Amino acid sequence: MKLNLRQIEVFRAIMLSGSISGASKLLFVSQPAVSRLIAYTEQRLGLMLFQRIKGRLYPTPEAHRLFVEVTALYQNVQRVNEVADNLVENREGQLRLSCSPSLGQSLLPRAIAQFRRRYPQMRIVLQTQIPATLQQALLTQQVELGVAYMPVEHPSLASQPLYENKIVAVLPKGHPLAAQGQVEIRDLVMEPLIGYSADIPFGMLINRLFGDEDSRPEPLIEVQQAHVACALVQAGAGVALVDEITVAGPTWSKVVAVPIRGTVSAPVNVFHLQLQPLSRPALAFINVLHNLEQQN
Repeated sequence: MKLNLRQIEVFRAIMLSGSISGASKLLFVSQPAVSRLIAYTEQRLGLMLFQRIKGRLYPTPEAHRLFVEVTALYQNVQRVNEVADNLVENREGQLRLSCSPSLGQSLLPRAIAQFRRRYPQMRIVLQTQIPATLQQALLTQQVELGVAYMPVEHPSLASQPLYENKIVAVLPKGHPLAAQGQVEIRDLVMEPLIGYSADIPFGMLINRLFGDEDSRPEPLIEVQQAHVACALVQAGAGVALVDEITVAGPTWSKVVAVPIRGTVSAPVNVFHLQLQPLSRPALAFINVLHNLEQQN
């Protein structure tokens, strides 16, 4: 290689300053050191880069042509530094997320809004998916983070717990049980229950609250998602068992959430690939999720 980075740096300093002394000041080195290096550079290239005329240094046409390329090189180096700074500050890029449908109505909007206040130029792509589809999106790297309640188990996935997320009773305002500080699960057995399909994880969790199969009431309305159950309660269609985060999502103006004695939880976790290092935006977003827990 005829030119190394130090030789290019000295050549550029002379072109910018117009003299050996000016280059030495720019580079904080002695004038003899600059003179020796530029002489060596000319020897390596087989080109005369500068001529002395009446005590002044003048670039040759070859030097001017070379300086065009050196300037382009420095602009590219500057761009690399700018990209590095942007990556450090999360000022550009994209974060791809997936979450359970209910969390897309409650937790994720709050987390994304807070994240964007810190990183307004970051582009965010959010997909709402059922657990099986969310898992596949993580494994195929369509998304970097998945946020879901209920387990998304796979040996290639790692998880971090976020919230305990207890199950509560959601009742219409004015319901006789709404004024109580706590209800028993058996208090809901005779109520018009909005339930969940028994073959989905959330439905299985709710069934655990009622105990054995003989003591479980038959839901009058069956849904797939907790936020749909909340909407039905608000419309006066019945009562439901819903997780705390869903109730804290949209403003349910006509419902009351009452704690259940001996309840279970639908813990919320964030998932990502086990052996894939997380990007800085992903780590920052996980931090936002943890901070939301503390605020709650």
